[in-house]
Amino acid sequence: MPAFARLIEPEFLVEHLDAPQLLIVDLSKAQVHAEAHIAQAIHVPASQLLRGLPPAHGLLPEASHLEELLSYLGLREDMHVVAYDDEGGGWAGRFLWTLELVGHKNYSYLNGGLVAWLAANLPVETALHSPDSTRYTLRIHDQHLAELDYILRRLGQEDLAIWDARSPEEFDGTRQFAQRGGHIPGAVNFEWTRAMDTSRHLRLRPLEELRTELASMGITPDKEIITHCQTHHRSGLTWLIGKLLDFPRLRAYAGSWGEWGNLRHTPITTSSN
Repeated sequence: MPAFARLIEPEFLVEHLDAPQLLIVDLSKAQVHAEAHIAQAIHVPASQLLRGLPPAHGLLPEASHLEELLSYLGLREDMHVVAYDDEGGGWAGRFLWTLELVGHKNYSYLNGGLVAWLAANLPVETALHSPDSTRYTLRIHDQHLAELDYILRRLGQEDLAIWDARSPEEFDGTRQFAQRGGHIPGAVNFEWTRAMDTSRHLRLRPLEELRTELASMGITPDKEIITHCQTHHRSGLTWLIGKLLDFPRLRAYAGSWGEWGNLRHTPITTSSN
């Protein structure tokens, strides 16, 4: 098995498609996958990663559902997983966070995903593939997960940074997708698309550039960092960036604003207060 970095380029992956124990997971839209995908890629609908129940659609699915999904994929400890999508990394990041939750450490993100792959004129196929399923036994490692009560206990502590990946309008409360608009007190806003380089087909901007920009906002490796958006979809990418930057205490809030903004007792800051 070649040495796969956490962040790999299309040109690297195309040279190692025949690597043993390689599992490629495509989080693109179903129609996109049907029209073009990387050889042997297995499609996972993004909806399979969410509980999907209002108001907090982004909460983790039931453990039995995750076991079924990972069993279907044939996930084994010796496998190296490469994830990609067609949007710049949100759903791929959410999937890789799910792997972290279950303790699977061998994974990579394909930089730029399908957009960068197609721009490089690399080969695609349309044949649909089914994996060799196994029986996966689930164990959640909750140090990667921030739940509502945990955040409420930690609010205001100096070693906490809350990274809100939503749009500036959602952050300041002028646009809302919940009963209440605004943001978690003390949170900082770095919209997920700011991390992408559209001139390089949705690849990530240079990591050290992102590190410097985040540090100027107080998102630094000496703090515990909790990232979220509306459903922990967009923040799938911001979690992934934190992982690529080796932030040692990194969590994601799966309930996200879908949960926080639909509760009456959660503290909220808006542009008007």
